[in-house]
Amino acid sequence: MNKVYPDAKSALEGILKDGMMVMSGGFGLCGIAEALSDALRESGVKDLTVVSNNAGVDGIGLSRLLETRQIKKMISSYVGENKLFAQQYLAGELELEFSPQGTLAERIRAGGAGIPGFYTKTGVGTLISEGKPTMDFNGETYMLERGLFADIAIVHAWKGDTAGNLVYRKTARNFNPMMATAAKITIAEVEHLVPAGEIDPDHIHTPGIFVKRIVEVGTVNKRIEKVTSRKRPA
Repeated sequence: MNKVYPDAKSALEGILKDGMMVMSGGFGLCGIAEALSDALRESGVKDLTVVSNNAGVDGIGLSRLLETRQIKKMISSYVGENKLFAQQYLAGELELEFSPQGTLAERIRAGGAGIPGFYTKTGVGTLISEGKPTMDFNGETYMLERGLFADIAIVHAWKGDTAGNLVYRKTARNFNPMMATAAKITIAEVEHLVPAGEIDPDHIHTPGIFVKRIVEVGTVNKRIEKVTSRKRPA
């Protein structure tokens, strides 16, 4: 089975449909699947529910899908760096399901493990607990959170092989490994593509069994979300 595609557009062909759920790896601008998200934009697919820690920043990453109104709902943890996101949400043009960051990570992990739900203390007694079942364990109240499983997941890795095995680099791992397990079809963009067998098995973060399609995008621009600097001493 050939998993390698020549570009991001062809890697998404035949699997996109309106109204689907998409998981998108990354944290801020670190480890985002920018080539694949841009290809989603170019496809014109709409009414998407997107699971992502955040929606990038204005003009970069998932924010470009907000520009074209292709995203109907976001399931996210943090959205504070995106003005367009805030504008659309406050105008009632974008649905939003907030999920605490650790809970979001566990919902994705649970989905990938085939676990439909779990109980957590995080958020009990707050707005996010409204309408969710609760149960007491050892005298403490916990609430039910649902696992997440998407139609497709788009992830970014530093290195991959032709069998789909992936290696992430440092903090760019973030949500990518969990999301790679939690979708019907996972598409990976990698900076370096090598022949199968070249990656040391002990170094593999995502086994190729989870990855259906892979595209090499080369060394990407390592963007800085918010530049903070100070003058050097004289």
